[in-house]
Amino acid sequence: QVQLVESGGGLVQPGGSLRLSCAASGSIFSIYAMGWYRQAPGKQRELVAAITSGGSTNYADSVKGRFTISRDNAKNTVYLQMNSLKPEDTAVYYCNADVLASGWVTINSWGQGTQVTVSS
Repeated sequence: QVQLVESGGGLVQPGGSLRLSCAASGSIFSIYAMGWYRQAPGKQRELVAAITSGGSTNYADSVKGRFTISRDNAKNTVYLQMNSLKPEDTAVYYCNADVLASGWVTINSWGQGTQVTVSS
């Protein structure tokens, strides 16, 4: 079993910042790619940012230059620093990870989601 627990969401004014965290726990041997997705009401879930175990990153065009993904492998945690937030960033943000778990099985896991609302 692998669990991902997100934290750090909330209400922020346009132009403000938030930092999301996602901690993985359970029977983990190692974690490959980790990422953040988001889903706004009436829209499909989309990739926001991803990071490999080696630190290579990938971002959606809409967040490049504003969001930064990072990870702490020792803590099995991934972060998303969000700056210059816009109302269109409002969504539920989900953490995702590919985990090598006990039994040498690779599991794709999702967190429960955290709400980010950007509004004045």
